[in-house]
Amino acid sequence: MTPKELALAAARALDSKKGIDIKVLETGHLTTLADYFVICTATSTTQVKALSDACEAALKAAGEPPHHIEGHRGGTWVLLDFSSVVVHVFMEEAREFYGLERLWGDARPVDLSEVLAANEIK
Repeated sequence: MTPKELALAAARALDSKKGIDIKVLETGHLTTLADYFVICTATSTTQVKALSDACEAALKAAGEPPHHIEGHRGGTWVLLDFSSVVVHVFMEEAREFYGLERLWGDARPVDLSEVLAANEIK
């Protein structure tokens, strides 16, 4: 799979578990960290785990196991590093605190209207 296909697969997995405000940012032209960041908000620590588990399982099934995972213990955020794609799952306060959309404001947003359920961007 291409990095973009992996990012979209991650977005679909997050959407399947009712992730909120899912964003995919193309960052490859800005950094060597990753080609895409996928960002999502959860409503509880239980949902943070469910979202990260669903994302990990979906990408693992696509042949891309995570290179590194951080943040499980705290429960307010999880980072899943798939090398070319980094997935961030946050509780609302943590997402606001880290402000990735602001920090990566020059990143190109990916249109998810054809990817997320019922063509709703959440």
